[in-house]
Amino acid sequence: MILNFQEIDHTKLPLVGGKGANLGELTRIDGIQVPAGFCITTDVYKDIIKKVGIRIDQDDISGSCARIRAAIESVPVPEQIVAVIATLNEDETYAVRSSATAEDLPTASFAGQQDTYLNIRKEDIVKNISKCWASLFTDRAVIYREQHGYDHTKVYLSVIIQKMVFPEASGIMFTADPVNGNRKVVSIDAGFGLGEALVGGLVNADNYKVRGRQIIDEKISGKQLEIVAADKGGTITQEIEIDRQNSPALTSEEVLSLNDLGRKIEAYFGKPQDIEWCLANGSFYIVQSRPITTLFPLPVANDDENHVYLSVGHNQMMTDAMKPLGLSFFLMTTPARMCTAGGRLFIDVALQLAQPSGRERLINTFGKLDPLFRDALQTVVDREGFIQSLPDTTPPRSQSPVENDPAIVAELIKATQASINELKQNIQDKTGVALFDFIEKDLQDLKKYLFNQQGLAVIMAAMDACSWVNEKIYEWLGEKGVADIISQSVPNNITSEMGLDLLDVADAIRPFPEMIKLLQQGEMPPSKAIDDYLEKYGMRCVGEIDITRTRWGENPSMLYPAILSNIRNFAPGERVRKFQKGLQEAENKEREILALLNDEQRAETKEKISLIRNFLGFREYPKYGKVCRYYIYKQAILKETAKLFREKEDIFYLTFDELREAVRAQQVDEQLIHTRKQEFKSFKKLTPPRVITSDGEVITGSYKRENIPANAIIGLPVSAGIIEGRARVILNMEEANLEEGDILVTTFTDPSWTPLFVSIKGLVTEVGGLMTHGAVIAREYGLPAVVGVAGATKLIKDGDWIRVNGTDGFIINL
Repeated sequence: MILNFQEIDHTKLPLVGGKGANLGELTRIDGIQVPAGFCITTDVYKDIIKKVGIRIDQDDISGSCARIRAAIESVPVPEQIVAVIATLNEDETYAVRSSATAEDLPTASFAGQQDTYLNIRKEDIVKNISKCWASLFTDRAVIYREQHGYDHTKVYLSVIIQKMVFPEASGIMFTADPVNGNRKVVSIDAGFGLGEALVGGLVNADNYKVRGRQIIDEKISGKQLEIVAADKGGTITQEIEIDRQNSPALTSEEVLSLNDLGRKIEAYFGKPQDIEWCLANGSFYIVQSRPITTLFPLPVANDDENHVYLSVGHNQMMTDAMKPLGLSFFLMTTPARMCTAGGRLFIDVALQLAQPSGRERLINTFGKLDPLFRDALQTVVDREGFIQSLPDTTPPRSQSPVENDPAIVAELIKATQASINELKQNIQDKTGVALFDFIEKDLQDLKKYLFNQQGLAVIMAAMDACSWVNEKIYEWLGEKGVADIISQSVPNNITSEMGLDLLDVADAIRPFPEMIKLLQQGEMPPSKAIDDYLEKYGMRCVGEIDITRTRWGENPSMLYPAILSNIRNFAPGERVRKFQKGLQEAENKEREILALLNDEQRAETKEKISLIRNFLGFREYPKYGKVCRYYIYKQAILKETAKLFREKEDIFYLTFDELREAVRAQQVDEQLIHTRKQEFKSFKKLTPPRVITSDGEVITGSYKRENIPANAIIGLPVSAGIIEGRARVILNMEEANLEEGDILVTTFTDPSWTPLFVSIKGLVTEVGGLMTHGAVIAREYGLPAVVGVAGATKLIKDGDWIRVNGTDGFIINL
């Protein structure tokens, strides 16, 4: 029933909860003082709860919680525990604290969800034990567990009885900066009296930042109130004497001593900690330490040098966590210095930033494509001493000139399709380890295809031509975003064709009410149009850079809402009308600007427009070729491993090499798969940073623009035009219910979202750059678009009437 702190370590967590387990571990650290105490184990709570019964009425959570709390408090505390309480010193007072089994864990803190009672006299401890048990069913605790997917009947509570300490000062210490994640900075909040004044938000805390053993920043706040022990038990809030209100809660020596204790505790637990401390009679006491669960994990470096990591997901328009098999496939097809953290891919650009030409090239490239990346990188470069300058070792990037001939794109596409057909044939007879060896070799061919010099030259020529047209026409005629209009309805864009082709599917189904009814019921109607569409695009899906994601060909129902939307919103023949409308607008704009230029300007502009029209569509094709191959690999691997794994999707939690070894040995490491599944659950909750350093500091860039309305939400302009309409905030493509003329607001869009673009008239995303897929397709469809809008899905509510300015890059909520 009872365990003293000295008997407790992390293995006792099921008995004493997260807080109790951590207190036990803290007592084992040399030099760390923890007020003495013991835990009443969860076994006692389980016996109590059996007599109560747990039932939460979702229509009356508050009433259910009140009934459960009253029932718990009515059950007598076991006599054995009452007897132990009776032996405590009557001259002392105690803290009675809750410690749940789902609390202070590496993946969820549950901080503040259960109650704590301070300065409790011996005779009042027993009733406060019952109140602690009951606090597991406060409204906030129940709602928090439901939001995080915890079963109320499987979370248990231990009660901590701990000798009370009466501090002159107390507070919280983070061994990594809680604002930007820097692991080399300790952040200390401090106030007078008990720490509840800070936790409850009654006072502004003093804040000290320490790097190494140097205080690099301090902010002393006015502190009007403090919480102190009351004479008859419990606590009271009182005013601080005026001459003390602006005094620092800690001396510099005390700040540095506390910093040292924090680093010692962090080293013991092996990860950054959120630590509750108090200062009494010149000594620091630690009353809690828990992992900081909000920090994004760091990529592992094999040296002590400074590194700068850029998020690949922000460039690929897929910031969700990826499973190990998906990560390993991506890593096998890139020549870049990549690493992983938190289920995401990052590229290490420290070496490029250290060399003058690499630095200039990197910052200039991002300057055009994504100002947030550029600004963050410039911030790192400007930071003295973080990146050491090195002599240039990388040769200048040579860009092969490419002839302005549309036949080049046709040949590239033909070669890609032939290669995919050859792969389909050659993979059929491969089994066992030979299948994995074959795929590994084919991935090298895929890498050559993705980085084919002629293909890259075509893409760069089109991008450079777009930049040139936008810059020169603005310089000569004062008109912004001309290339955005001229790039509408370019040929050979496989992604924009995918959206238009789904309009043809709608036309084929529209005359048949029975087919429409099946779609509405989530069933697949017998339709050659759908079959043909899936043959061409069935390898696509949301987050398609992750091979483990479910493809449309595997679950066609993901497309049904878009098909139904097309049937509802458009008349037959819309595909041709949309394409022709975009083509007409592009041709009209070309004639209009050419008529306003002199002969020399006209000749050069005409050549650049020709490059855009001939080459820009190919920008989307390499990725299409990649996901085509992914689909073939995936089907072959699933067939090969079907009998070996308990669940077919378990293979996604192994890397490529681990999966090959499992097939070779015909043996599965179930524990490893279970561990990876738990990791992935925690990774899914994290938000990846665009740029993070090896110190763990998240560097956030900002847009630097003038003449933007004061109430505007600012982003990156990627497709010109101004439009007003109803905002539809959609987080999952499969749940989209769009009407023609809506403005789509979402976190990110990759090619799989394109079928929705035919119904909307504007786009706003939280992630994106000038040449990411959503921007490219928005321009081709003539949709005003603003991307890279931090927090767009929270700042804009579903149904709001908004104005999107895709020319200057902002949104107004009307």
